[in-house]
Amino acid sequence: MLKTLARSCLAATMAFGGLAASSAAVMAQDKPGGIITVATIGEPNTLDPMAATGDLLGMVTQHFLETLYTFDKEWNVTPLLAADMPEISDDGKIVTIALREGIKFHNGKTMTADDVVASLERWLKIASRGQLVADKVEKVEAVDANTVKISLSAPFGPLPALLAFNNSAAVILPKEILAEPLIEFIGTGPFMLKERRPDQYIQLVSFPDYKPLDGDADGFGGRREALLDEVRFVPVPDANTRVEGAVAGQYDFAELLPVESYDRLTGQTEPMLTESFGWPMFIMNTKQGVMTDQDMRKAVQSLQNSDDLMLAAFGEERFFKVDGAMYPEGYVWRNEAGVEAYNQGDVEQAKSLAEKAGYDGEPIRILTSRQYEFHYKMAQVLDAYLKSAGLKSQLDVVDWATLVQRRADPALWDIFITHSPFLPDPALIAPLPASYPGWWSTPEKEKLLTALNTETDLEKRQAIWSDIQGLIYEQAPFYKVGDFAALAAKSPKVEGFEASPWPYFWNVSIKQ
Repeated sequence: MLKTLARSCLAATMAFGGLAASSAAVMAQDKPGGIITVATIGEPNTLDPMAATGDLLGMVTQHFLETLYTFDKEWNVTPLLAADMPEISDDGKIVTIALREGIKFHNGKTMTADDVVASLERWLKIASRGQLVADKVEKVEAVDANTVKISLSAPFGPLPALLAFNNSAAVILPKEILAEPLIEFIGTGPFMLKERRPDQYIQLVSFPDYKPLDGDADGFGGRREALLDEVRFVPVPDANTRVEGAVAGQYDFAELLPVESYDRLTGQTEPMLTESFGWPMFIMNTKQGVMTDQDMRKAVQSLQNSDDLMLAAFGEERFFKVDGAMYPEGYVWRNEAGVEAYNQGDVEQAKSLAEKAGYDGEPIRILTSRQYEFHYKMAQVLDAYLKSAGLKSQLDVVDWATLVQRRADPALWDIFITHSPFLPDPALIAPLPASYPGWWSTPEKEKLLTALNTETDLEKRQAIWSDIQGLIYEQAPFYKVGDFAALAAKSPKVEGFEASPWPYFWNVSIKQ
């Protein structure tokens, strides 16, 4: 039987707040639940978590669109809309999932296996992470009204973790609303979507017919309750505006604050610092343009001084760690393969590699956003590094939603900057699939990734992952900059909030 391979260390969150400030929020304090205002880094480019990736998208939509499984506080896969962990045949090819009964969609319809089958088929077709397993799925079928069977051509170790992930998520929707693009966002979550006003807010209200799991809350798993009447996500692209809004009491929660604002928040609200939250990375375009040449990618890799980059982005060493391994100490996936190519800061080697690649002076376009201020600061340092080696560089600074759109077109960029929390299974790491922007696909990588995904023994998967990490440094499809801590703050009135990489507001209330 396959074992769930989703164990790790911590995850991280950011929450940021002040006291709810709009007149509506103040009035709501008289209600049992009340309203919470959440300042986010910007506007999601869609509300369809199958059609796109991104932490912001997953953070918002997880409140109203749910998956069959999720993660508990120790990063074990745990049931959500499924009634139990999947039953997997001895050969690993038949995955049977029992469904919870009596689950209602927000339109009043009862969820059945037909809805789950239709949703999973859509996920396999359009979601980047669904496509990781799509070529191995022979059939998804309803055994009965409350049981789904997935037939595979080969075992696929990360399948439970993929079905649990809220990024490129296998959310369950009523089969009647499935469309391309999705125009209705009807889920099963503790909150339901009431209104979206682009660049103003996304308004969620509690779903009175939500059926929570029994027992206690446990990370993203366990009991979920909509104690609040409303959650309102407000895009606040400027990081300093989020800080000042928290201090002034304008927001109950705000995400991704500049770490240098820690002292500014102390005493005014509740700053929250989570160490080893995640890792920034420079993604190289291996599909089109100057970075398709491996020697050019190696030139960019050899230029990087992560000490300087992390210091520029996070200001003080207590907020970051310079570490080339893809997982921090304490994770079962930690290894040192390839790290000798990390943090070289070697300008002469970069010049030599660029010359070997036949670099002809074409500008290297760096796509970034100021909504994640640390991305922008790293982009500035990267720009200076490239120019120090005689490489032309061009900074393209856009809002995050535009960046997500542009990175899908290989003609528009050469390097883009993003980040990720440390995920419970390396198969979930965004730039590994060839479908992710960057489009890293070589015979060596595909062979190793297939081996990682089809192997079920943890020790063997660890060894394969070590080989993949070594190949990342050898072929340089992306560069891990380091590990960073996340700063957030929340209003003292917010009760029941638990830190996570994707902040959630079920089981959260406002102190009366």
